[in-house]
Amino acid sequence: MMAMFRSFVSGSTQLRQQQQSSGGSGSPAAPAEGIESRFSCPICLEVYHKPVSIASCGHTFCGECLQPCLQVTSPLCPLCRMPFDPKKVERSSSVEKQLSSYKAACRGCSKKVSLVKLRSHISSCSKVQEQIANCPTFVPVMPTSQPIPSNIPNRSTFVCPFCGARNLDQQELVKHCMENHRNDPNKVVCPVCSAMPWGDPTYKSSNFLQHLLHRHKFCYDTFVDYSIDEEVAFQAALALSLAEN
Repeated sequence: MMAMFRSFVSGSTQLRQQQQSSGGSGSPAAPAEGIESRFSCPICLEVYHKPVSIASCGHTFCGECLQPCLQVTSPLCPLCRMPFDPKKVERSSSVEKQLSSYKAACRGCSKKVSLVKLRSHISSCSKVQEQIANCPTFVPVMPTSQPIPSNIPNRSTFVCPFCGARNLDQQELVKHCMENHRNDPNKVVCPVCSAMPWGDPTYKSSNFLQHLLHRHKFCYDTFVDYSIDEEVAFQAALALSLAEN
């Protein structure tokens, strides 16, 4: 604990010294570690793009990331869940200024790039693309001799809990509900959550559209190569772990 405190104090002191030495001219110096995370959107976890701030709570997001929340009747801040007035969401000029001022190292080639240009640089950096291509696939924690379960739920397509429309993947479910059930007041069970091992098939969401937009905007399968065989192995390992406990 003391080591963490000394590290925090040391980092804060270095930041003040670097800002003072910059004299306010040119690009201010900033510690490489943490500078990117300080200016990252809580939704997409990337550096802000066209940042906007919610007036009531002060939280900042990418304009595009916050847009789905503005399309529901009673929006909540994705970070603190505080209700807010969609008319009081403003462009954050102060954050934009800081994005132009600070620089961070590319996680691929280590080149120092201003934060406002970091996204476009990373998307074209060959080193980053190479790292993505070499990401390891999912490997079960341990092999198991437990019988393979036969009743693995379908986690690729779902049924609309409002009207029963079938064969909707996660993104199609979000789009379908936004277009057809935006004003439906019924409390329903989330079919995505209930299909997961930790899901509660009896829990009804009081605001299902908000839940969809905040929890299921992005599809997990888009980012993780998770095959059926690996799913079976995961289920078997989970069963073994529960049995041992």
